[in-house]
Amino acid sequence: MKYYDKLIFELSRPGRKGYSLPKNRFDRNALAALPAGLKRGEAAELPEVSELDVVRHYTNLSSKNFGVDTGFYPLGSCTMKYNPKIDEEVAAHPGFLTLHPLQYSGSVQGALELYYNLQKMLSELAGLEEFTLNPYAGAHGELTGLMVMKAYHQRRGDLKRTKVIVPNSAHGTNPASAMVAGLQVVEVKSKPNGSIDVEDLKPLLDDTVAGIMMTNPNTLGMFETEILEIARLVHEAGGLLYYDGANLNPLLGKVRPGDMGFDIMHINLHKTFATPHGGGGPGSGPVGVREGLESLLPNPKVVKREDGSFELVCEEGAFGNVSSFLGNYAVMMKAYAYILSLGKENIRLVGPMATLNANYIKENLKDDYLLPIQGVCKHEFVFDGLKDKSTGVTTLNVAKRLLDYGFHAPTIYFPLLFHESMMIEPTETESKETLDEFIEVMHKVAHEARETPELVLDAPVTTLVRKLDETTAAKNPILTYRALLAQQDGND
Repeated sequence: MKYYDKLIFELSRPGRKGYSLPKNRFDRNALAALPAGLKRGEAAELPEVSELDVVRHYTNLSSKNFGVDTGFYPLGSCTMKYNPKIDEEVAAHPGFLTLHPLQYSGSVQGALELYYNLQKMLSELAGLEEFTLNPYAGAHGELTGLMVMKAYHQRRGDLKRTKVIVPNSAHGTNPASAMVAGLQVVEVKSKPNGSIDVEDLKPLLDDTVAGIMMTNPNTLGMFETEILEIARLVHEAGGLLYYDGANLNPLLGKVRPGDMGFDIMHINLHKTFATPHGGGGPGSGPVGVREGLESLLPNPKVVKREDGSFELVCEEGAFGNVSSFLGNYAVMMKAYAYILSLGKENIRLVGPMATLNANYIKENLKDDYLLPIQGVCKHEFVFDGLKDKSTGVTTLNVAKRLLDYGFHAPTIYFPLLFHESMMIEPTETESKETLDEFIEVMHKVAHEARETPELVLDAPVTTLVRKLDETTAAKNPILTYRALLAQQDGND
């Protein structure tokens, strides 16, 4: 093991320091003494290392992380795409970094103008009347949208509408958000291609239904061709249509959810509009509504006055607040820069390029991998594992073997409609050369699975951490250096 591959505690040497604190210039006697209960009984157990050791350790550690800046990340349904660095630079502009949310609105006119303009841009792209940018994440946006749906029915006195229809192929956050919003979930079946079974939907539509949650294209990457009929049926039954914006990328600039009949939607700015996805945040889940629902959107709201100035207001018609102040503002700046840098003429290329890349990979791999749904997909597609399953190589094994070749694995075992699901989304930003290299490696893994399956079954072999016992790792995780030492002592 190389020196800097060791844990920071293993680099520790007694008496070694990487800091020099200035002499305390305050009179100790003049300072209030800490309560006895807040004092340590023993010195903190911290590593004793030099500054050079710390810098090299964490720099080397960071280089071992896989990210979209270092390699291809075909994670289905999550749009892990490369984003222009200019968007990060805009978000780091000193003029915005020093703002405080409690500042008088007259002193932050530029920030409020950006917020207002982004609302209008998203409204145009979505075909809806108005947006709020306050929700902090996609699931938070779902909850906010469902609260709008619930408030709409309650204020009309239609209190029986407590059910939300959710497809059995939906993202897991859909039923979870509905439950948190205090709504009952009713499942509608899907056809083999993942699209909603309209005949199964019809008997579910009664006067207790508040609405339906949908993703279009659906979780299998296929466009809901009967969307206009679904919208008609739901609206005739008195319900509203909610659009889960997780799969907006392939439609961007081509088709608008509002034009399909959707009344409410959320957009993942951290998927579709430039903020890097993953890592626990930050995120943003703006919620848009059709005309007639604008007053229900949460406070505070940014409005433009007749004199061209911008102001924060709280309207009585809103159902309340969903976040502190105006959400994750830095994420909004990145989205704003992303949209402006593309412009109307180029944002229309996002959807077609995402669709082209996905179909290119699908068609080149379907001889080795089982393709349960034929036809043109949108931004993503699903294989049902290898075509040849005789050697016992599973989707999990293929995913692990891809790590040996320097590719992040796609989403596996989701959606649940297929036993060996492998969900691939290349995004619109990857080049043909990258896609060709990925296709070559996928063919190579399929060949290994047929000819030398032990190579795939034992993968990964080139990564820092080899194949794990995932059950033990989940039930008895080693989270501290002390726990690691205890395990090592036990093995000895």
